[in-house]
Amino acid sequence: MFKNRRLSIHLQDAVARFPILVVTGPRQSGKTTLLRTLFSEYRYVSLEDPDVRRFALEDPRGFIATHGAHVIFDEIQRTPDLFSYLQSKVDEPENSARYILTGSNNFLMMENVSQSLAGRAGIFHLLPFEQSELIENWQSVCGIPLGQTAARQPSSDAPWERIWTGFYPRIHADAIPPHTWLQSYYQTYLERDVRNLLQVGDIDSFSRFVRLVAGRTGQLVDLASLGSDAGVSHTTAKRWLSVLNTSFVTFTLKPHFRNFNKRLVKSPKIYFYDSGLLCFLLGIRSVEQVVIHPLRGLIFESFVISEFMKHYHHSGLVPPLYFWRDSSGHEIDLIVEEAGKLWAYEIKSGQTIASDYFDGLKYWRELSGENVNTSLIYAGDRAENRTVAEIYSCSQL
Repeated sequence: MFKNRRLSIHLQDAVARFPILVVTGPRQSGKTTLLRTLFSEYRYVSLEDPDVRRFALEDPRGFIATHGAHVIFDEIQRTPDLFSYLQSKVDEPENSARYILTGSNNFLMMENVSQSLAGRAGIFHLLPFEQSELIENWQSVCGIPLGQTAARQPSSDAPWERIWTGFYPRIHADAIPPHTWLQSYYQTYLERDVRNLLQVGDIDSFSRFVRLVAGRTGQLVDLASLGSDAGVSHTTAKRWLSVLNTSFVTFTLKPHFRNFNKRLVKSPKIYFYDSGLLCFLLGIRSVEQVVIHPLRGLIFESFVISEFMKHYHHSGLVPPLYFWRDSSGHEIDLIVEEAGKLWAYEIKSGQTIASDYFDGLKYWRELSGENVNTSLIYAGDRAENRTVAEIYSCSQL
């Protein structure tokens, strides 16, 4: 079903090098389906089942021995003591056991991994589809060859449809209206799982906070303002935002450190991993609404940067992504740094290329005094190579 996920090859390579693989990510990103497809010879054990969980809690050594040497343990954060017993198992001389651990509560997962499995586990993150993965998987997911009629078939000339729908596999696999699925997802994942993790008693305050974060996508993080508007303290706002990041709902983009003798902003910017969830939280109920929405440009920017984030995570890499802004307001939307080289990207939601789209890139080139790579990503469908920048359609991401 998900044979064309970028992470697949990295998981298959890592399973031979690590006794334990840890695969995290938000609910419904396809973790269980992908792992059961890639590692069909492994026994699958879900710790959601109360009877199974009770066995693991009451007799962890017997539980591990019962299930053999190649096992996928799903929702393992429900049995935190099991991490230590798995550590002891893989530390045995001439151990050949291989375990794959996954779960939807990333905060508890990573807390236990860092305490018990440091140095023993390969850690990977599976997020919703990348745009390219959605197109590559279209026939296998929906059973309809690309090019034939489909209710929500991706097409190169309709980026806003994809942006509004989002990239959670289940929406596309079951042809569920995005608003219907995302409403349920929000209630079960954000309002139940994340809120319970934070032990939030006032659901209205938390719900207001999440929607306020959506309204600030692409903007500098101001915890004092965010907390004040949500009716909570600065400390609470910081804690809530941290868990949204850990839960792969949001992420922050740090400012690039190279100042070129300019004063730089030091606050990060906030974005959402899934543009469909972002649109839902903003109250956007149709493609037509997103195209004319006041935050259209920032929604598009969030979509583009999240595509870069997903690409790096699905390649098993730490995303080397930043933005750049000085105190005078000059800004580069996205900086990618690899092997000491910089790539600067300007992101525009227009479908027609305007001359002022290149102003920030021209300033950056003059200021840096280096042979940097500059590009423009926009919502149109033409790709060009100009002197100041390479131009890419967002459909090429």
